[in-house]
Amino acid sequence: MPHTVIVERHGAVALVTLHRPEARNALDLALKEELLAALGKVGSDPGVRAVVLTGAGPAFCVGQDLREHVESLESGAWATQRTVERHYGPIAQALTTMPKPVVAAVHGACVGAGLGIALACDLRVLADDAVLGTAFGGVGLTFDTGLSATLTWAVGAARARELVLLGDTFDAASAVAWGIAGRVVPADDVLPTALEIAARLAAGPPLAHAASKRLVAAATARPLAASLAAEAEEQDRLGRTADHREAVDAFLAHRQPSFDGR
Repeated sequence: MPHTVIVERHGAVALVTLHRPEARNALDLALKEELLAALGKVGSDPGVRAVVLTGAGPAFCVGQDLREHVESLESGAWATQRTVERHYGPIAQALTTMPKPVVAAVHGACVGAGLGIALACDLRVLADDAVLGTAFGGVGLTFDTGLSATLTWAVGAARARELVLLGDTFDAASAVAWGIAGRVVPADDVLPTALEIAARLAAGPPLAHAASKRLVAAATARPLAASLAAEAEEQDRLGRTADHREAVDAFLAHRQPSFDGR
């Protein structure tokens, strides 16, 4: 069987590509399992300092492969596969807890679980041809891939309700206006831009990046006092690292710092 996820290295950046272009990267069982494995591998590789996630062909990802889903419903396999619990949840968890930044390069259709995957990444670069949406209500389902949390955090509860209940798609400009993404670029530039951002992140302080991801992920689930305590703990730990000392020395010497994760 051909691989449905391709991992390439660009220096300290890992490029992870969903590779079912003929199906617009619809998430079948093979792709979900390969994506989970790939995220685990790049997440634990000390040589990888940042990750770019994209899709091959005309779309980023159109969500669950409905042809496979219908077959699993008819055979009864759906009840035992528990794909939300075994695949979609762990994919979101792997992306949000990976101790390194992940940049989504989104083009074409990005709907359903595809939107969940994009929002589980830390940063998003959108092509000007991107079309996004929740799509769940159209098939009688609701959120998965952490989207009930990540979409609400990004756009607020009122708009999240509107997007899931009405199911309307939206364009890249709206996504930026609502806080889902940081920038829109021409379609041909989306991957080079994401790789450029990831290279910049890869040259940055890996321990501080990991700490920042932890703090942001936990902030919405705990009171301010707990967040203040966590910030103090993270800053105390980072203040004792060689990376912090290197950054201070570099600032005083008017040179670029070199971080090695110590």
